[in-house]
Amino acid sequence: MVLNIALRPLVAATLLSLICPLATAATAAPAAAAPATTGQPVPDLLELPARADVRATSTVQLAVTRAGERLVSVGARGTVLLSDDGGASWRQARAVPASVALTDVCFVDDQRGWAVGHSGIVLHSRDGGETWVRQLDGRQGAQAALEEARALEAAGADGAERRLREAQAMVEDGPDKPLLGVHFADARRGWAVGAYGLALTTDDGGQSWQAFIARLPNPRGKHLYQVRADGARLLIAGEQGALFRSDDGGASFAEVRTPYPGTFFGVLALGPDTLLAYGLRGNVWRSGDGGANWAQIALDQEITLTSGLRLADGAVVLADESGRLLRSDDQGRSFRALEAKAPNAVTALVQIEGGALVLSGARGLNRVDAAQLVVTERK
Repeated sequence: MVLNIALRPLVAATLLSLICPLATAATAAPAAAAPATTGQPVPDLLELPARADVRATSTVQLAVTRAGERLVSVGARGTVLLSDDGGASWRQARAVPASVALTDVCFVDDQRGWAVGHSGIVLHSRDGGETWVRQLDGRQGAQAALEEARALEAAGADGAERRLREAQAMVEDGPDKPLLGVHFADARRGWAVGAYGLALTTDDGGQSWQAFIARLPNPRGKHLYQVRADGARLLIAGEQGALFRSDDGGASFAEVRTPYPGTFFGVLALGPDTLLAYGLRGNVWRSGDGGANWAQIALDQEITLTSGLRLADGAVVLADESGRLLRSDDQGRSFRALEAKAPNAVTALVQIEGGALVLSGARGLNRVDAAQLVVTERK
């Protein structure tokens, strides 16, 4: 199965032209390498360690996060970049065991972190991102889905036969389902979500993973782009209006209905009952009652929103695929464009000490200083 979706909220044509070839190569992963036209075997990118590249800092970067004071960014071809000076300079990690595109990254402290990506890979670092080991790939993820489906069948659960057929097909397909989002609440509890409704969880720091596909009211297997936790509350955002919420640490999920049928690339929890979801064509929707009612927030341009962040001062910043940054100082009720912007599409945002933002994107990473994050009146 060839994946034909953007594997992070990258919908700009320029980014798709870069990412899609990676997706095709990463999902191939044959059991035995097929001969190429040159007579050389086609490498399995799951088994091919990421290479050192002098151009690594200008490659597509799909996510960035903090590991203590360090910054860690992940992207195309298994590239992991590290910065110890607030994003002023970057260098490659010493060892990454695969060359598949990495789509998201999360650290719980300055040492322990996880990255996910194409072919259902989960990587783990115990040294601040310097070196990584593989904890999971798509073959094991599919097996976890099959085990969940078999348990449902044994319990006589409704829809178990359908889930079993789907899980068996996933196993037969091989490692072609990318993971697109990851979040760890602490060093043990984590969640990873991805294409076709793939959803995995761990309670032992990734030593073992279990599927929680059946806990989600997602019978059509919509793609899931983001998972975030806030205490016992989990929020998952995905395509075709998919929003799911758990208030018991992931033991059960409910669908959060919105008036918008299009794709959400993320959702922010701005308070106990305030949610802000964003996605395609400049769609921003806000709820002040936990998701029972929603209001659309008007923006001046219908440009897809790719990332969002709540700043330390309580403001909210959204980024779009043109590189614009939009700021709200009223809990997401209205947004205004900042004069500062990225030179290309933004894929993720992180705030560092001193208030500056570091942005990952189509041509690497950029920094926006705190003084540039203030809305100024135009004369």
